[in-house]
Amino acid sequence: MDEPAVFPYHDPAFLADPFPFYRTLRGQGPVCRVVTVRGIEGWLLTRYEDGLAALSDSRFSSDLLDATDTRLLDQLPSAERESFLRSMIRVGPPDHTRLRRLVSTAFTARRVAALRPRVQEITDGLLDAVLPAGHADLVADVALPLPVTVITEMLGVPLEDREGFQEWTDTLLAQDPEHFDKDVTDGAWRKMWAYLEDLLAAKRRRPADDLLSALITARDDEQRLEEDELVSMAFLLLVAGYITTVNLIGGGVAALLAHPQQLKLLRDDPGLLPGAVEEFLRYDGPVNPGLVRFPTEDVKIGGVTIPRGATVLIATAIADRDPAQFTDPDRLDVTRTPGAHLAFGHGAHYCLGAPLARLEGEIAIGAILRRLRDLALAVPPEDLRWQVASLRGPKALPVTFIPS
Repeated sequence: MDEPAVFPYHDPAFLADPFPFYRTLRGQGPVCRVVTVRGIEGWLLTRYEDGLAALSDSRFSSDLLDATDTRLLDQLPSAERESFLRSMIRVGPPDHTRLRRLVSTAFTARRVAALRPRVQEITDGLLDAVLPAGHADLVADVALPLPVTVITEMLGVPLEDREGFQEWTDTLLAQDPEHFDKDVTDGAWRKMWAYLEDLLAAKRRRPADDLLSALITARDDEQRLEEDELVSMAFLLLVAGYITTVNLIGGGVAALLAHPQQLKLLRDDPGLLPGAVEEFLRYDGPVNPGLVRFPTEDVKIGGVTIPRGATVLIATAIADRDPAQFTDPDRLDVTRTPGAHLAFGHGAHYCLGAPLARLEGEIAIGAILRRLRDLALAVPPEDLRWQVASLRGPKALPVTFIPS
């Protein structure tokens, strides 16, 4: 059997544009062997139809206890490993159903739509702060603080604590895939966990009108969330509530700056914005290359038998450029009729925060295009630095514009 393909995370050209490498993988067939983050060997699904089917197939588990490669478990924090294994994104039904039901009402389309004025207010305030200068880093100045502010307000997290949990999250996500330091990540996990325990204790003493207070008192069939489930839920909502949206906004603007005609189309017709956000998600979404699952039995896909417990990478970023599903898939087209991309996943684990991410992306990108005149990159495109492994987006997006 051929040697597995190795993701070239050391190659700046791959980080800037991984899609030529992904096209090579697709050319090897619907299923190919790969070596991904931190030397984990697995099976990658390249076709849209296979990814869509796997994400809704109950035989594909997200529980690390179903994985035969024990290194995946070893990378979890030592002290809180059992608690993280009970997180909503890891467990299956009935626990997943119970946990998701407890928080789903906070992220319905109606609830999220009601946040529009506040999201617009926050966005305008952030742009007001940079407009006089004529230059900004759109990640640090807009794309990051907007979703962080929104999710902290929803959860009832003091905004002054933002710097701490952002630093710990950066540590957890910014580890070099080829030089993983477990002691460093364990330290960040412990600090985050201790902070959340203290925060929840404070909410118990002084409940407020926020999501964390509601979760503390929530019952599901007369059963409260257990303490480790509560802390895991708080961690998931806090981190997942902003990190991918940062990349959606930053990546969307970067894509437009690389395609001036598409930027002009969107400026001339703001009504295209909702569909454009879907196109940004499809074209170069914030989760890249995709989602990991573990089959609970041998599964045959595309003529290949994938053994039980193997690491399967459902490559949503590759699937979303599958020419069998999308016409001219490597072309950014903000007028494209929105298709069923997989950037938010599919099935039971479909991203709970998708409506909120869409709203924040639409408002932020719309306001940037409307208010920052003559918007341009302040550095050559090849100088942009990109996230490494699992997430996709510019680390910084320095731009210039006409001050006002």
